[in-house]
Amino acid sequence: MKYYENHAEDVNIAYIGGGSRGWAWGLMSDLASQDILTGTVRLYDIDKEAANANVIIGNKAKDAEGAKSSWKYISCDSLKEALTGADFVVISILPGTFDEMASDVHEPEKYGIYQSVGDTAGPGGLVRALRTIPMYKPIAEAIRDFSPNAWVINYTNPMSLCVTALYHYFPKIKAFGCCHEVFSTQKLLSTALEELRGIKDAKRSDICVNVQGINHFTWLSSGYYRNIDLVGVYREFVEKYYKNGFEGMNEKDHWMNSTFACAHRVKFDLFKRYGCIAAAGDRHLAEFMPGKMYLADPDTVKSWKFGLTTVDWRKNDLKERLAKSKRLVSGEEEFKLRQTGEEGVNMMQALAGYKTLVSNVNIPNIGQCPDLPMGAVTETNAVFRHDTVTPVCAGKMTNEIHAMVSRHIHNHRTIMHASSNNDADAAFTAFINDPLVTCSYADAKKLFKAMLMNTAKYLPEELISGI
Repeated sequence: MKYYENHAEDVNIAYIGGGSRGWAWGLMSDLASQDILTGTVRLYDIDKEAANANVIIGNKAKDAEGAKSSWKYISCDSLKEALTGADFVVISILPGTFDEMASDVHEPEKYGIYQSVGDTAGPGGLVRALRTIPMYKPIAEAIRDFSPNAWVINYTNPMSLCVTALYHYFPKIKAFGCCHEVFSTQKLLSTALEELRGIKDAKRSDICVNVQGINHFTWLSSGYYRNIDLVGVYREFVEKYYKNGFEGMNEKDHWMNSTFACAHRVKFDLFKRYGCIAAAGDRHLAEFMPGKMYLADPDTVKSWKFGLTTVDWRKNDLKERLAKSKRLVSGEEEFKLRQTGEEGVNMMQALAGYKTLVSNVNIPNIGQCPDLPMGAVTETNAVFRHDTVTPVCAGKMTNEIHAMVSRHIHNHRTIMHASSNNDADAAFTAFINDPLVTCSYADAKKLFKAMLMNTAKYLPEELISGI
């Protein structure tokens, strides 16, 4: 990287999972839309054809309307080629295929266990972790060998365990996990400000919140817009919309029109129960709570006004994105810049020394969560400056929220142990300790075995032999 007063050139970004038809396009757009950093993005993917397609698409981004910087995209044949000399590493992979995810999400339904996402918590999140962690071992070791000083940004789920694995296999890594769920809650608070206080100019970045917890089960213990207490505003908002939910400002935000949208009724219910603002989408929050609470069956889910994201929907969405990729490559469709609202590129700018940024991030606990285990990957705010990420002390949680979060953190530790030691018994212990696993012990054993066999080609033989 070459530093100048107002910009940096020859920035090298390694993108692992560079054939992505979602996150990669977003990064291309965000990079082209800013003028502080320029350089090269090296795309590495086990699907080389997909990476090659993104090379063509990425190299068109500089000519898109509104582009402010020019980036060169190349594809690489190995992790070594992609990582050598990298300043930043982005990891965004699909661990396995949607066929394995279909088992993660839908196999438990045979036992009355429903999951709205299935990639973080619940039986699906656990099995996804068991096949993801072994994939992260060679990635972490390659970063150690070829770019040990690079900053590593993880977008893959399960976020907490992916970041845990990176530090487990390379303890000196400089890695953190990024998630936009808190951003959505900040936007909801901005909406509440406008509706209840008539304040129309509150940007998300103006909504200052204290972040505690773990990814997708994050809590805001306080929040302010200038001198306005946002918890008080939110309390009014919840009282107004608790019964029927808040269904968005326009049709595309309505929970029935998008598999990712919700009416925030789960959030509102958690606030009334625990007095803190749950800061993730209802689909994610529901999976961390006891299984019969919000996910007892599809009718219960519908009553809380969110949806079960089926893997068939994901497969159809992939078909549409593959078709779009072909159009972008051929020139039938122009690549248009659409800033994602993600903080990844802003974080790179801050780490390069061109700004100071405060944002939520997933990193090991060094005391920012004083009542959670040291070393556990937690989500809090952190300050980004030149070559430094400093977590902000989030303080202690309430006893009730601490008990719920701690259960999942200790499960994460058990899963990490199970994966790194090929210990099927430990994996099953974590499985039955998850609050979504509401079936009998005998049925849980059958389900666990079936799910592992359905993803066996991605698991070590030693782990499979122990079930």
